[in-house]
Amino acid sequence: MEHSHHPGADDTRKTRSDGAQSRERLLLAAMRLFAGQGFANTSTREIALAAGTNIASISYYFGDKAGLYRAAFSDHAPCPVEGLAAFADPGLTLREALQGFYATLLGPLKQGDRARMGMRLWLREMLEPTGLWLEKIDNGIKPAHASLVLVLGRHLGVAEPHDDVARLAFCVVGLAIQMMVLRDVIDQLNPELLATDEAIDTWMARLVDYAEAMVNAEQTRMATLGPGARPTAPSPPSPPRKKNA
Repeated sequence: MEHSHHPGADDTRKTRSDGAQSRERLLLAAMRLFAGQGFANTSTREIALAAGTNIASISYYFGDKAGLYRAAFSDHAPCPVEGLAAFADPGLTLREALQGFYATLLGPLKQGDRARMGMRLWLREMLEPTGLWLEKIDNGIKPAHASLVLVLGRHLGVAEPHDDVARLAFCVVGLAIQMMVLRDVIDQLNPELLATDEAIDTWMARLVDYAEAMVNAEQTRMATLGPGARPTAPSPPSPPRKKNA
């Protein structure tokens, strides 16, 4: 007599594990194809084939192609809003704040190939925008930038951060952007600098040193303006005088 099989705990775990693996394969295949071809030129059939699954799985896990693209774009998300606490806490020293900021921003680099694909997808989105890049600026980058400006202003002793503090914030971020955007170049010139988690940690520690020096330099520069003085833009250079013929 045949007995019907009732799924037990092992079966449930296996089903969940298989589902997670299928979703992960779809996500990685989508990241690679979207980054290489763009959203419009990549079909769900291509993605399913590359992931070794069926098209129906895309609908099941992500809803549709747009949902899969959003998930792939958000997978490699430097400086998420929930990471602001790592550096925005008023009780942190400048060095602690910078350590938390770079750890949040550059932590995804430790994901190896996934980080490379994620950054390439971000660059593709900038070149061929679908709207997600502007959405990310509004919901992620803008609040992170505002928090960093407040942190720097607080350590500079500025009650109301002005344009020079904003410029400093962009420069602090710029130190890290090269690691993210030029990963392929670094891999060709000095691959050992990003080859391991330890190497990435070492570079982040150096960034903290460099950024701290920049903040100190700005503090010294502002001190020369006198208390309460606001920096002014330099006058544009005068046009060259024409010589008489």
